[in-house]
Amino acid sequence: MNRFDYIRPASIADAVAAVAEPGATYLAAGTNLLDLMKVGVSRPRRLVDISRLPGLDSIEWQPDGSVRVGAMVRNSDLAYDARFAETFPAVSEALLSGASAQIRNVATVSGNLMQRTRCAYFQDAASRCNRRDPGSGCDALEGENRLHAILGWSEHCIATHPSDFCVPLVAFDTVVEVEGPEGKRTIPLETFHCLPGETPEKETALAPGELITAIHLPAEAARFKANARYLKLRERTSFAFAVVSAAAALDLQDGVIRQARLSLGGVAAKPWRAREAEKVLVGSSPGVEAFSRAAEAALESASPSGDNAFKIELARRITVRALALAAEGTPGVMAALPGSPFSTIPGVSHVA
Repeated sequence: MNRFDYIRPASIADAVAAVAEPGATYLAAGTNLLDLMKVGVSRPRRLVDISRLPGLDSIEWQPDGSVRVGAMVRNSDLAYDARFAETFPAVSEALLSGASAQIRNVATVSGNLMQRTRCAYFQDAASRCNRRDPGSGCDALEGENRLHAILGWSEHCIATHPSDFCVPLVAFDTVVEVEGPEGKRTIPLETFHCLPGETPEKETALAPGELITAIHLPAEAARFKANARYLKLRERTSFAFAVVSAAAALDLQDGVIRQARLSLGGVAAKPWRAREAEKVLVGSSPGVEAFSRAAEAALESASPSGDNAFKIELARRITVRALALAAEGTPGVMAALPGSPFSTIPGVSHVA
């Protein structure tokens, strides 16, 4: 491991000032960053520890019913918060389907948004990777790529974003609050993560030195709480990233879909909001026919980036199943294996 400075600032302003030095980066829980440092993929000159900054570890409900979640709130604390789990059950389900209980107990909201791709070539310093070393090439294009992107990829990068948490967040129009050298601003989560295009090294819309301080879920998202699910297909049931996943939510009235929310995970370099599929669903009666049309719309622009054509059909099927589960209604208890198509109900309480 390379030598680096370690700083623990006392305020957000101090943190922003400390990270201005070239080669500096923020440290939250470190569940991703420290692993990358150990294998030589990330080599910061300075770590600015934000884990003890005041005011970043609270869940704040607003008068309008929206919620502001501090950047340093732990994944498990958010997933098991009684009011949050009841109001945004698909988000809670996604949180509990990610990583392991031990990691969820330390991993943070902001760290989840900022985690790097799990592409094996990105994580191997000896491999060519345009995301890690711009202009070097992409070994994944001709390598082991069965789990890589089917949407939004380019010849420069075919990696996927690994987050479960971000998939329902993007469906519910979540906004990211940041603070940096130029002050405070907000970024819609839908535009927070970048597709690779010609510049795969640019992974987010953050400007240099900007720090995530919170995320904000709008009150409107609560209207879907009776019919919202997250479904994740992985190569093993526990502690694995998604091959494909889907967050689905429906607003039903008199047997008709008034509004729909749909997003996919494991398919692109960002959580993928399927807006055209949502439009297809509005005004339809919930059922296989409508859900299949939505799935086709969601994957209309999909194409293999390698040996992964199967993921397109898999994503269609996971979309139909997630919508069907949402139509059945949000269960009163969390499944014993949250997010898994192999889970059974009954499970455990949302707040157990």
